[in-house]
Amino acid sequence: MAANSFRDYLDLLAADGWIRTFEESVSWDLEASAVTMLANVRDGPIPFFQSIAGLETETKLVGDPYRGPRSRPWDHFARALGFSAGLSGRTYYDRVIDRLHTPTEPRLVDRQDAPCKTTIRTGGDVDLLSFPWPYIHEGDGGRYSNLHTIVAPDPDTEWGRWSSHRMMLHDDSQASLLLLAGEQVPNRYYYDYEPRDEPMPIAVVIGAEPTVECTADMWIPSGRSEAAFAGGLKNGPVTLVECETSDLYVPATAELVLEGHVRPADRLDEGPFGDYFGYMNGPRRSMPVFEVDAITHRREPRLPFCVEGTGVGYGQNSSSTLRVAAAGPDATVGLRAAGFDVEMAVPWQFTSRTVWVISTDCPYPGYLHELANFIFTTWGMLHIDFFVFVDADVDPHNPRAVLSTIALDADPDADFHQFGVERMPKVPLNIYQTPDEKGSADVGTSKAKTAKAYIDATTDGDPKESTSAAETRKQAQERLVEAGLDAGRFDRLDEREGESR
Repeated sequence: MAANSFRDYLDLLAADGWIRTFEESVSWDLEASAVTMLANVRDGPIPFFQSIAGLETETKLVGDPYRGPRSRPWDHFARALGFSAGLSGRTYYDRVIDRLHTPTEPRLVDRQDAPCKTTIRTGGDVDLLSFPWPYIHEGDGGRYSNLHTIVAPDPDTEWGRWSSHRMMLHDDSQASLLLLAGEQVPNRYYYDYEPRDEPMPIAVVIGAEPTVECTADMWIPSGRSEAAFAGGLKNGPVTLVECETSDLYVPATAELVLEGHVRPADRLDEGPFGDYFGYMNGPRRSMPVFEVDAITHRREPRLPFCVEGTGVGYGQNSSSTLRVAAAGPDATVGLRAAGFDVEMAVPWQFTSRTVWVISTDCPYPGYLHELANFIFTTWGMLHIDFFVFVDADVDPHNPRAVLSTIALDADPDADFHQFGVERMPKVPLNIYQTPDEKGSADVGTSKAKTAKAYIDATTDGDPKESTSAAETRKQAQERLVEAGLDAGRFDRLDEREGESR
């Protein structure tokens, strides 16, 4: 059975020994994030902080709850989706892709049946600062919520558009949102609501069930509903409930929901923030203002947060795991739907936002260049600056296999390709961009002139030879299993392939 709530998911982790509970009081001011960072670096259990110093409410903090085990980052999501333990990366991708092909519409529940409505605060009772939003990195511009799902109106879908944009707290009812133009929800605000001088209603959902977090991180096409894809991943409908102050619908089992609106033509400071590349990103900029009109939450809500940039050049935290476990399978489906012969599209585990590995067949000359051009000019993949293309039988989840094929099959003179400049969508977060290249502070766009690049590490061998090699490898794996090795270690065996269907 898939997890029906964030609490169900935490219970699964606890049953597997992946939760470390802290009963003693900790501070939201750097201490909770420092403990979480150490857990991330050491590949230890997820820290669950039961008591927050100086806090009158009974809110609890959970540090990087979606970070997976270092060698198998998809494991926790596999459990959350109800899959059996021990799946290989390829099998996990196959199963997620199968479910993405069968969206399931959500189910509406009444307010009295929605756990997120246990406590309702509106008007003068709204107090953002009564919750322990963490101060994550020394040097951050403020306290942040950075692991949540934003629900915004969408004229093409019944259930709205889901996305994720970090939020910096300012006072008891205001926050600034990092809305970067070019992404779907920011575009609605900048090019639809703000020109009409209208506030845009949104809800910030904290502690939603895992499939909600998955789909908020995916690149669901315009006109399609994240709520339905979340139901497909879950293999059952997600429950939604109507907001108190707008006609938006939010996940009913969420821990905490902030309802409100983004004010037109109004800005507050945002940043700097220690971001995914492992450095402090700045300078401080002006971003749209989120005015909170209502807060609803469960009893003793659990607030998840992510320590971005855990270690310089190392990316194992919630957001990097979401890249591997959610965005990767989704991108694989999207590239196949666009007509490309892609086996798997997988974020590189150490730099999951900026470098990806794609295993693919090359059916004709120039195919990789067409594929790279499609990816680099797609707004859904604007974070990605660098690709490595490998043969379809190379496992992109295996760093050794990828590095080996780069070393053996990529000619530095002929197989390193750079793409040109102005038309490539970028984000103003990369450390190598100058303040001028970062572009407009009003809408967060980037005018960087840095090219993107890819490595062709595919082979040019005879397809018949490749098929023969695959059969030889399968026979060798069968002999190893007969000798006593676990069949689960080998993707090519018929038993594993059959299990993944």
